[in-house]
Amino acid sequence: MAEREVLIDVNNLKKHFKVGRGQTLKAVDGVTFHIYKGETLGLVGESGCGKTTCGKTVMGLYQATDGEVLLDGVNIHKLDKKSKKKFTRRAQIIFQDPYSSLNPRMTVEDIIGEGIDIHGLYKGEERKAKVYEMLELVGLNKEHALRFPHEFSGGQRQRIGIARALAIEPEFIVCDEPISALDVSIQAQVVNLLIELQKKKNLTYLFIAHDLSMVKHISDRVAVMYLGHIVEFANSHELYENPRHPYTKALMSAIPIPDPEEEKRKKRIPLEGEIPSPINPKPGCRFVARCQYATELCKKETPKLREIREEHFTACHRVEEIEKSNTIEVL
Repeated sequence: MAEREVLIDVNNLKKHFKVGRGQTLKAVDGVTFHIYKGETLGLVGESGCGKTTCGKTVMGLYQATDGEVLLDGVNIHKLDKKSKKKFTRRAQIIFQDPYSSLNPRMTVEDIIGEGIDIHGLYKGEERKAKVYEMLELVGLNKEHALRFPHEFSGGQRQRIGIARALAIEPEFIVCDEPISALDVSIQAQVVNLLIELQKKKNLTYLFIAHDLSMVKHISDRVAVMYLGHIVEFANSHELYENPRHPYTKALMSAIPIPDPEEEKRKKRIPLEGEIPSPINPKPGCRFVARCQYATELCKKETPKLREIREEHFTACHRVEEIEKSNTIEVL
């Protein structure tokens, strides 16, 4: 089997924010992963876990506090202005909110054409033709080009956002919760559009979301994030069929099942206790306050992400013990 080509390599990435005297909010605190060319990596977790901050730091919208994001072996946080512009030609972002991410004073043609103008790709009739091509690619038509964002529905606005990202023909796209602000009836349409575009354009995605069902549908591999740390990382099928970290198990148990009878029989794992603050976090596992298996070791030492099965990584001191017995002594 041929070795897959890594497009994005993230090593010990940190993004901290100063929020007061002597206080630091550690939104992303030592995250490591890589994304293969042509794949979709899902990044999931509860609201406030740091996944959006991680995506924006990977894109270079936030300057990293520490660590590196490599594209073709070059750290994007060390680029000069000219090189940074070249990077933005190769990497784009689709924002969460299709209402606030589009300039209300610009026509759709100018919104989609903005990147084309910045990079000097097309002019005149060629530019217009490219805008029309992008509109048709995302399921709209050229008559929409002269309209303004307020004239469209949420799903249509997100399609415009996707067209804007694709207009300069990038290789890598960060999809920052691109469906969370949309009606449920529209979400599947947008996800299926992203899958279709990936096949057509050989795109690579970092897909950030908290909807676990949708992440399973679109992702090749999935990373689970909790308070700035990645706690589990595996192939999508493997993670959903065999979650190993206590936090991942709880998340998976909350996914609704279409069959009402099976839903009744399903055992849910409740998460009790308050979510700790990411401001000046204490040593040890970030999940310790909500974990029924926590020991003194968990309170003192942060578990490292380690391979427990082939291509399946978990950050938990007791993962092997938990698998062996469901009656572990809880301290």
